[in-house]
Amino acid sequence: MASIATVTSKGQVTLPVAVRRALSISTGDRLEFTVETDHVVVRSAPDFLALAGTVDVPADVRGAPWRQIRKTAYQNGKQA
Repeated sequence: MASIATVTSKGQVTLPVAVRRALSISTGDRLEFTVETDHVVVRSAPDFLALAGTVDVPADVRGAPWRQIRKTAYQNGKQA
């Protein structure tokens, strides 16, 4: 699918309806722009909360208070 849009004097572009529908984009959604040499890739920005559970948490810090996790990470970073 190819769609064409015009850039305004303020650098704004209205996404064509076909693009909005294809990506299920609606008002208030955030988009990610990635420049790849001679073109731009536009995609729906990942939802921070959707990332929950995607990172393995070591057993020794699972369930620990956030303050303790930060302190441990800081101390480990200074040792590296």
